[in-house]
Amino acid sequence: MAGSANRIGLIVDGMAEWWSIEVFHGEFRASGWQEAHSSALIEAAWSNGAVDWAWTEHPHGVVFEVCFADEAKWQAFRALPAVKAALDAVPDPANGLLIYRGRGGGSGALAPRRPRPTAGAGAVQLPEPQDDRILRVTALDPAAGDAELCPTG
Repeated sequence: MAGSANRIGLIVDGMAEWWSIEVFHGEFRASGWQEAHSSALIEAAWSNGAVDWAWTEHPHGVVFEVCFADEAKWQAFRALPAVKAALDAVPDPANGLLIYRGRGGGSGALAPRRPRPTAGAGAVQLPEPQDDRILRVTALDPAAGDAELCPTG
């Protein structure tokens, strides 16, 4: 779901910066956190100069991407009590929150990457070959007991 800035044809002059708030599942699903705090985050972003926003859902949680004209507006957004309260309420407060500059949620290919082939043969190094053992059966003397390769009895 993209912000309404794209629908009304808003053009951003200069270099706008995207920021991401990525929330992972924890004691409860991150989509529940999104439902509870989405309106407050969007309202806070718009009232503090956001030019666009988007929610992205992925298998491990959700990402709120927001675009501000400059970093000062982003810092003002982050300092708001509603934003701090939303970030304090994530499902996993210890390990379930990432905040970073740029689009988030692995914004790239829509399909997972396939494993690449390993360089070279891709196998473990084999041991060096040893000299072959040769058993000369013609040189054995059955009378001396040399011919008994598999003892019986």
